Amino acid sequence: MSEKSKPWQQSMSSERFQLMREILDAPSPIGLEASMTRGVLEPYLKTFMPADWTIHSFKGNAGTVVDTMPGNDDAFSVMVIGHADKIRMQVRSIGDDGKIWVNSDSMLPTTLIGHKVKLFSEDPESPGNWRTIEGGTIEAIGAIHFADPKLRSGDDGIKTKMMYLELHIHGEDKKGQIEALGIRPGDPIIYDRPIERGFSPDTFSGAYLDNGLGCFVTAEIAKLIAESSPLKNVRYLGAFASHEEIGRFGSRVLAEHFRPDVTIAVDVAHDFTAAPGIGDRRYEPVTMGEGYTLTHGAVTSAALNSMITEVSLKHDIPVQHELAGRDTGTDAMAAVLAAIDSACTSIGFPIRNMHTISESGHTLDVDAAIHAIYQTLLHMDGMNGGSGITADYLRESHPRLDEASALTHRPAETKDDNA
Repeated sequence: MSEKSKPWQQSMSSERFQLMREILDAPSPIGLEASMTRGVLEPYLKTFMPADWTIHSFKGNAGTVVDTMPGNDDAFSVMVIGHADKIRMQVRSIGDDGKIWVNSDSMLPTTLIGHKVKLFSEDPESPGNWRTIEGGTIEAIGAIHFADPKLRSGDDGIKTKMMYLELHIHGEDKKGQIEALGIRPGDPIIYDRPIERGFSPDTFSGAYLDNGLGCFVTAEIAKLIAESSPLKNVRYLGAFASHEEIGRFGSRVLAEHFRPDVTIAVDVAHDFTAAPGIGDRRYEPVTMGEGYTLTHGAVTSAALNSMITEVSLKHDIPVQHELAGRDTGTDAMAAVLAAIDSACTSIGFPIRNMHTISESGHTLDVDAAIHAIYQTLLHMDGMNGGSGITADYLRESHPRLDEASALTHRPAETKDDNA
């Protein structure tokens, strides 16, 4: 493969960028993910799916799974998981002054102020039907003139309890006007900013890279399998999970249902090199534009990571290594949280400004993740002389550190040294 033909070294086409934009822009707050899974991803998957594939749906959540070998439970299976849910704000209460008080969930309150949002509310007269309210912004102070002196000087900060949605309500009975719209506690609110191309080449910025990007990667792997090299021995389970942001609750259900031999989470990672004010923390030098990330530690499989790394080196796919302690923080934990025996790891792409309206990333990192996983699937499919990888291979591939070879700069010891 020539240098120019490597997909992870090419700029993303306008068509693929638009697909990524549509996936990331789908209104899919936690617990209401169907707009992404059923509204965007499912129609896209059906444009290339062979007739013998299927898409699974579930009773208790809006997650979906595209399955290349439905019903073949004896096949070696690999589940790749992106999560479709988005962090969101929620209505807490409505004030007499027309302010809609909200919680800030997993976002820094300071980063919310002044940004346009969408509120989704169920019709009280027709339960099950939802309406969208646009044009509002999230506020906290009202104006610098009303701020506490410590806040104005920067000695104090914005608190969660200060956040409210401004819908510009005026006139009599402001609270009543809002209640008449059917707005009530628990209604979800999300950022209103689709991604757009960034200033630097191959970059992009906007809301909800976390984790529409993981879903984009999972879907694009399915497309490569369908159009390039159908797998003969490996069952691909492309999962689009729910409820990740509140505890990985959706993916563990999917893992328990399918019991995959391998579980690979695809999620965003931090660009530690560009992160301000954390140099003294000595984080790993992961950075945007230098390739996908592979997580080591927590419950990740050392043997699986070695295989993915070897495949990436073989195909010149750039990989960056990062670590996790007790928990990967991603859907890589799905199987172990569901008490399933599955070799797992977490793959991602470094982004900046995570959990803000201006998350930013690099398309080449995204494509590197797609092709690293795809090539690993092809490698698994062709193992054992073409009969494919087996579960026993994983059982027997755990590294034996007691058999590790010595690495030293000292001369070899002699019997006299130990006399």
